[in-house]
Amino acid sequence: MKKYNVGVIGATGMVGQRFMTLLDDHPWFNVKVLAASPRSAGKKYSEAVGAKWCMDVEIPESMKNIVVMDATADIEKIASQVDFVFCAVDMKKDEIKALEEMYAKAECPVVSNNSAHRGTPDVPMVVPEINPDHIEIIKAQRERLGTKRGFIAVKSNCSLQSYVPALHPLMAEFGVTKALVCTYQAISGAGKTFETMPEIVDNIIPFIGGEEEKSEQEPLKIWGKIDGDKIVNATTPSITAQCLRVPVSDGHTAAVFASFEKKPTKEQMLEAWKNFSGVPQELELPSAPKQFLNYFEEDNRPQAKLDRNLEGGMAVSAGRLREDTQYDYKFVCLSHNTLRGAAGGAVLLAELLAAKGYFD
Repeated sequence: MKKYNVGVIGATGMVGQRFMTLLDDHPWFNVKVLAASPRSAGKKYSEAVGAKWCMDVEIPESMKNIVVMDATADIEKIASQVDFVFCAVDMKKDEIKALEEMYAKAECPVVSNNSAHRGTPDVPMVVPEINPDHIEIIKAQRERLGTKRGFIAVKSNCSLQSYVPALHPLMAEFGVTKALVCTYQAISGAGKTFETMPEIVDNIIPFIGGEEEKSEQEPLKIWGKIDGDKIVNATTPSITAQCLRVPVSDGHTAAVFASFEKKPTKEQMLEAWKNFSGVPQELELPSAPKQFLNYFEEDNRPQAKLDRNLEGGMAVSAGRLREDTQYDYKFVCLSHNTLRGAAGGAVLLAELLAAKGYFD
């Protein structure tokens, strides 16, 4: 695989920082450009991020002295230096949509961690193990944008990484009809640490703006189909969600209740999870977990503190599978929200796009 020069837009934020750690010594991607807001532009990355650096490793040496560019004012300059960019900015939704389209129209593909374009009908929202075929809509998107290389591809919301992967292997054979999900979401999902969010200590906050709508609607796009120049959402399963912020640094947990057209046995569900793998595993993409879904037999697993870093934080774990009195089954799932759920998921998506030739 050739090496691609990449940029990170929004490099000083928490997800941007996570990109730094994941892209350090990446076998396919070489970080050439870092960009952020005007107040960070012109500074070395180590100076721009300063005390805001909150990863558990040091800033990679290769990136400390990169001079940060202006994410908005320097688009043409950035596009001329890289093969594509990752985007994880903290801006208003309409501003993000406009910014990402400007990069795409400058013939610079965008792999986005932002939510702004998730509802755009010709923008693929991809969990690489589940709907890799959706990247084929990029041809139609390029026609709309009038571009040859430029396009936008997005990853889905971090919350649903903890339950959609577990439901997906059961869809074809057993037909998931409805699901109830309660998510218990880490503070890093809000870009916070315990130092910057002291109100979460000894507390639970029962509201995360927009999260429940995303958790209910985004899976239907992931399970949708390409129809001409757009992706048409699936109509089932029906999902209802409640999302709570909990005092955990990293790792989103989901309590899941599900019913089926054809009720499987517990053994059939466990077998489906164990045997499931996707295109990233077949292609042996660098960030792909060898075992995507992992089931714990212990009653007290999975736990965020113990299990969030499974396979570099890219695997999804499940446990406590049992029959339910209202739904057919209930179980608990866990994923790392800034790895599988954010930067790691975006890097895996970029690896899929690279392997399929979309950056060439």
